[in-house]
Amino acid sequence: MSEGVSRRGLIGVGLAAAGAGVGAAAGIAGATGATGVNPFAAATNGDESIDLSTSHPFYATAARQPQGGIRTVPQRYCVFMTFDLSTSVATDLQVLLARWSASIAQLQAGATVGSVEPAHGNGVGADTGEALDLGPASLTVTVGLGPGVFDERFGLASQRPAKLADIPSLPSDRLQDELSGGDLSLQACADDPQVAYHAVRDLARIARGTATVRWTVMGFGRASAGPSQTTPRNLMGFKDGTRNITTDEDYDRFVWLDRSAGWMSGGTYQVVRKIQMNIEIWDADVVSDQQRVFGRTKIEGAPLSGGTEHTTPDFHARMAGASGATKIDATSHVALAAHENNDGVKILRRPYNYTDGLNRYGQLDAGLLFAAYVNDPDHFTRIQRRLGAVDRLNDYVAHIGSAVFAVPPAPRKGSYIGEQLFR
Repeated sequence: MSEGVSRRGLIGVGLAAAGAGVGAAAGIAGATGATGVNPFAAATNGDESIDLSTSHPFYATAARQPQGGIRTVPQRYCVFMTFDLSTSVATDLQVLLARWSASIAQLQAGATVGSVEPAHGNGVGADTGEALDLGPASLTVTVGLGPGVFDERFGLASQRPAKLADIPSLPSDRLQDELSGGDLSLQACADDPQVAYHAVRDLARIARGTATVRWTVMGFGRASAGPSQTTPRNLMGFKDGTRNITTDEDYDRFVWLDRSAGWMSGGTYQVVRKIQMNIEIWDADVVSDQQRVFGRTKIEGAPLSGGTEHTTPDFHARMAGASGATKIDATSHVALAAHENNDGVKILRRPYNYTDGLNRYGQLDAGLLFAAYVNDPDHFTRIQRRLGAVDRLNDYVAHIGSAVFAVPPAPRKGSYIGEQLFR
């Protein structure tokens, strides 16, 4: 597909051309009459084009500049991978972070990490080659350091970020060990899935002998929006991330670490959860109940208290009649997650949908790769503790994976991620 062409728009044109007969016209009219929305017009409204030549720099040009993939406008695909360190030698970790940094800079520029075809003999290529000619595709790779980096193995305990600790047990947890934890994390996001996969694949190759892969999730269909993007939908069909952090003030207050954080100044914490959805049970629920679960309308995404998608929910508005119940259920997802009901606390959400095919029961195995960026992981924990206790959504989801990482600021050119740890 050529650069700058809208994939969604192209699909919409193709569908319209394929269904230009009488039956298709009747179907469109029926859908419009039932919902008030023309499905083809809805597919193109607020569309964002993809430019596969777009690149993001890896190296910082100023002090306390964060890594890419946090405030970067969300790309359409993500591959998230965690690693366990298999060494107890600090210099091995140091070399890995330096090699990763140099390689990520190359990858984000759309280059390879080395030769694809060795110049002599039957040697192994340094780069696997599957992203050749695909362009940088807005690739960002974000590196995180888990609590294990600061244990007794590497002599870095004194450098441990003040609020880096495993997420405590939460009411919604059905965690699987093989989908939780990790010493290191890589979050590769791009507008081409093969570009994101190639980055993680080659970085995992570089880690051999120093770290082993622990768990991986391949995400698609971003479930958060940047300033110029329309709000996307999760696999339950509802808009996701309507009230996400957008302003400089909120980033400074809730996401970035200030100068008191020392070597982590300008960095943040990454909280990742793999949330499995009971898709087929959800699909059998009536839409009116689905809307009560979320506290929003399904098509518009408006709060049930009234207005449009971006209208501030009124959690005190009541229905007319004898019941006098609130229009937005107090145990709905929006009510429990709202900052108004959590002492003003906000978190930056950057999730992606995922699917793992079918489970052992022959049902769809899918859900949300939830990633949040916060300057205090307890902000996530406090909100999730409320959600896990009484959220109506809990009948349809289970948290099966969990991890937390410190995300240092981006390095300057000539340096590497976490260099200050080893001085």
